[in-house]
Amino acid sequence: MCLILFAWKSHPDYPLVVAANRDEFYERDTEAVAWWAEHPHILAGKDRADVLGSPGTWLGFTKTGRFAAVTNVRAPSEKNPDARTRGELSLSYLAGIDRPVDFIQNNAKRFQQYNGFNMLMADFSDPANAEMHWVSNRMAMGQSIRPRKIFPEQALEAGVYGLSNAMLDTPWPKVNHRVAAFAQALAMDQGQLKNVDQYLKLLADTHQVSDHELPNTGVSKEWEKALSPAFVKTPSYGTRSSTVLRVRRDGQFEMVERRFDAAGSIGHDVITGALSSAPGSNLSV
Repeated sequence: MCLILFAWKSHPDYPLVVAANRDEFYERDTEAVAWWAEHPHILAGKDRADVLGSPGTWLGFTKTGRFAAVTNVRAPSEKNPDARTRGELSLSYLAGIDRPVDFIQNNAKRFQQYNGFNMLMADFSDPANAEMHWVSNRMAMGQSIRPRKIFPEQALEAGVYGLSNAMLDTPWPKVNHRVAAFAQALAMDQGQLKNVDQYLKLLADTHQVSDHELPNTGVSKEWEKALSPAFVKTPSYGTRSSTVLRVRRDGQFEMVERRFDAAGSIGHDVITGALSSAPGSNLSV
């Protein structure tokens, strides 16, 4: 997952709206978004690559109101090929019962087993105390990325955020440009779980930024350029899926996933439901 735009408690009808692109090699084996047979309450895509650890997911939601997503932190020089798959962190949170702050505390020691990651977690299971957190096992020190040893509480305030392959709200051009477009789409959303195309359209932006705007993340200038759009497309690597999740105050939710390969769009799914933790109740968040 390489771009996550999200609005937390900042829309009158939706406590949470997420618009995200997952970038990956086209050859990596992946299952489309679905309810998992082994975890029937989890709605997510599934990574089927041959990796160390449990097959996980880059983004998922549950009937009980738990959300999780991960992105990698781009730091090629420190990548460990024997590290565990980061997607199992999302799965672990979605399948568990810990609130985000407890998940961080209970898993902090194992975070060193993974290459650099960002993780978002939200929990609506107690609507009156809904919360969202961000955690990363890396930290920025000037122009460098370093392992993090201490994980302070990172509860998020209401707002509109952008996350790519650096720290939360790092002002990469793709983050800044798409956060602005995302905020505009939110303002036009009437809260009826309609017009998802306005979100998918902003995720489909292929504009490459000028050379002087490119971040320096340890890859070649050519790769920085290729990775600079919201929607990435190269012969072997690119945006594999665009996902939009909207959760309403009445507990209704919708997840839309559009999938791609090197030739273009290959699938589109719309899955709707209602939170089972508080049927018919109002999410007072």
